Amino acid sequence: MQVLSTNIATAREMTIDGREVLTGIVKRSVSGPIEARPLGLAGDEQADLSVHGGLSKAVYAYPIEHYPFWQTVRAQAKVAAWNEPLPHGFMGENLTISGLLENQVCIGDVLRFANCELAVSEPRFPCFKFNAVMGFNQAAKLMAANAWCGFYLAVRVPGTVAAGETFELVHGPREVGITELFRSTLATPKS
Repeated sequence: MQVLSTNIATAREMTIDGREVLTGIVKRSVSGPIEARPLGLAGDEQADLSVHGGLSKAVYAYPIEHYPFWQTVRAQAKVAAWNEPLPHGFMGENLTISGLLENQVCIGDVLRFANCELAVSEPRFPCFKFNAVMGFNQAAKLMAANAWCGFYLAVRVPGTVAAGETFELVHGPREVGITELFRSTLATPKS
């Protein structure tokens, strides 16, 4: 298991459906080690702390294994060309990872790096900003249908993380999986 890219963004205005909204979803890759602090990676901002950020959602990880699917559906939706690769961080993730999918992760598992530890806290639930960045209105529904949501991480032991770094998965209690929690939360009626 490996971090392919570390990604950050400052919150900025984006026009969505004719209105200006503040967002930090458009991340860019950074080189070298980056500090993982209790509230996230150094230099990263979240615009809406009610749904992103905070102690339990400090860092967002997304598997690179899903990127070819998103590239293909964006091409089919005529948003991008077939050969236009998506840059790391495009899904809004802080860590673009390989070798660890949502169905292999449970709440309480720990990603142990050489200089820090990040604990799996919950799945990411897409919002209207995800549709806007992807360029078509069905993106959030496709994420929900596949449960390719990625997962949030709490910073258990602050330190640094860098692109190219490998990590170890340390299993927690293995009671609730990311995929199961994602699907059950989507299925729960809102009052």
